[in-house]
Amino acid sequence: MARVSQEHLDARRRQILDGAALCFARNGFHATSMQDVLKEVDLSAGAVYRYFSGKEELIGAIVNEVLGTVREIYEDAARQSPPPLPDELMPRVMTRMKELRPGVLEDGQWMFPRLMLQVWTETLRNPELAAVLRPSFEVVRASWLKVAERYQEEGLLPDDVDTDAMARVMIAVVQGFATQMALFGTVSEDTLSAGVRALSSVRRPGSRG
Repeated sequence: MARVSQEHLDARRRQILDGAALCFARNGFHATSMQDVLKEVDLSAGAVYRYFSGKEELIGAIVNEVLGTVREIYEDAARQSPPPLPDELMPRVMTRMKELRPGVLEDGQWMFPRLMLQVWTETLRNPELAAVLRPSFEVVRASWLKVAERYQEEGLLPDDVDTDAMARVMIAVVQGFATQMALFGTVSEDTLSAGVRALSSVRRPGSRG
């Protein structure tokens, strides 16, 4: 019997992940069955279950892949001198997500924000999924923390700034922007960049320069 190449195995796994992501983005995690996934990818149950035991493992793989990419972007930024500022770095994350999950749904909306919103909503009622997401969130937070600390090292951020609080807020901004994209579909990465620059320009009353 001919051995199945690793390239074939990787391609089949990619096919399953992409099809499942489309199903979850379209109908939500809870409303999507494994039968829906099988129909979308046009594979037998045996072929799919060879790679994934069920929906929780599928969504965990999708989310970890996305957050792993986000982590890589932040860690690469932390190695630069100086690191890119938030108004450049945060839109870069959204652009990379488009490249990673380029699908467009039937209503014309970009798949990734809708998928993320569905995952966050499902996390509220699914402790198993929450357990999968929590470590991934902490990895991304730690990566943003490295960026904030590099800002301090480069003299771009005061030493007394709470870098952990900054990391959490920056994550929240990206999450909130993705939510707007999922709900309304009319905002772009340029809007995110302009908004972050505007926030950074706000001064306290009585301050100068």
